[in-house]
Amino acid sequence: MKTKVSRVLISVYDKSNVLNLAKTLEACGTEIISTGGTLKYLQDNGVDVRGVEDITGYPEILGGRVKTLHPKIHGGILAKQGTEPELKDLDIKLFDLIVVNLYPFNEVIKQTNVSLDEIIENIDIGGPTLIRGAAKNWNRVTACVDPKDYNKLIEELTENQGISEELRKYLAKKAFSHTAYYDSVIAEYLNGDYNLELPDINSLSKKDLKYGENPHQKAVFLEDPNRSFIQHQGDTLSYNNLVDIDASLELVSEFNSKACVAIKHTNPCGVGVSTDILTAFEKAYAGDPVSIFGGIVAFNDQVTEKLAQKITSIFLDVVISPSFTKEALEVLAKKPRLKVIETKVDKTKAKQIRTVSFGYLVQEKNIKISPLDSWNLMTGPKVSDDQLSDLVVAEKVVKHVKSNAIVVVKDGQTLGIGAGQMNRITASKLALEHAGEHANGSVLASDAFFPFDDVVKKCEEYGVSCIIQPGGSKRDQDSIKAASDAGISMFFTGVRHFKH
Repeated sequence: MKTKVSRVLISVYDKSNVLNLAKTLEACGTEIISTGGTLKYLQDNGVDVRGVEDITGYPEILGGRVKTLHPKIHGGILAKQGTEPELKDLDIKLFDLIVVNLYPFNEVIKQTNVSLDEIIENIDIGGPTLIRGAAKNWNRVTACVDPKDYNKLIEELTENQGISEELRKYLAKKAFSHTAYYDSVIAEYLNGDYNLELPDINSLSKKDLKYGENPHQKAVFLEDPNRSFIQHQGDTLSYNNLVDIDASLELVSEFNSKACVAIKHTNPCGVGVSTDILTAFEKAYAGDPVSIFGGIVAFNDQVTEKLAQKITSIFLDVVISPSFTKEALEVLAKKPRLKVIETKVDKTKAKQIRTVSFGYLVQEKNIKISPLDSWNLMTGPKVSDDQLSDLVVAEKVVKHVKSNAIVVVKDGQTLGIGAGQMNRITASKLALEHAGEHANGSVLASDAFFPFDDVVKKCEEYGVSCIIQPGGSKRDQDSIKAASDAGISMFFTGVRHFKH
């Protein structure tokens, strides 16, 4: 059942697109009531609008703290069908639509040099009350809190001269989510937890996925409109695609030089760094030409026609880059099932949220990389600039490998990656065995300290020249002595990079 909109209350902090909505309502013959800054904005733009004080008979009081908290407002919102005689006796008229968004509390608490009084004044009281009242009475009243939904209202008002039950219910759910999130931010601030910066689920666009990690698991994607991407071709992205794309972007964004990252099941299987992007791809591919098959590759530089030709010579599932030349897209189009994603490649500081059996875990992202001047050379000869560059690459890569993790690098190329092992020596064996004879003269990075000297001794077998690790074991001296005896340079960073 659709409801005609005869009367609306509009009170918004964010005035995006509200003028278009107001003019549509005016054209439909709707009586428009408003408050404060919104009232002035609409009047200045030629909209026929009345102030809320004309309805209540009371002016705004207490410096604007009380505007809409009045029975003639809330009675008109909360009234159910069949209460018309009571409303008539009280001289209360019905509202059919409430358009409200709230003081920007979340934005204010992030500002520097903001006073507590200013923060408190940005706790909205009247707005949430209007929203909750309208959402509770969604069977008759529409509550709209998001400017992105104005076009939905405009479309229904224009085409149907009313608002459908389906849209009213959808907007009611969104309204309750919005006020719940708003209150949670205030509670977090008062608890001293406002730095968690949890996402507003209400602001995210929901997309159903074909299935989750496995076909028997249901899944949805809540897309952040501020972190969007362009898909040029290929099938709809799957749950696993999205997880792997995230892993690839997190790693490739670590590099200032031109880089290519190949990902399989969130672990890197090949990484190449060079002065040109084509060579970076060739290095990443050569690092593990078997595992890259059917995987995801990400670049931090434009994909050219020549690079696209190389890409299409092997089977890949997804290619990601900040940009593609027109000619590159034409080449990639010859592989129509290849998913081609264009998106910004930069570091994000969003919190990581994970469900556990007893609740949720929230943590800061691991964006730390130890600067060169903080490294301590514990033993061994002075290293060359090329070795230092490889150590930097190795530390950046090992940070993104499931623990226990070991990475072997030479000439800006991963030669072996030992991922997700239950002990460090096995991870080392996997990485070094994969590198084989190419490990001679390479560097090795570990995500955590060596509990024993066995990893260093394994490095000696393969001719590794330098090791970088956090240090911090009770038996560090054993590893330092083994490295010294082998003539291997070993740096301690003091920064651990566990990844679970």
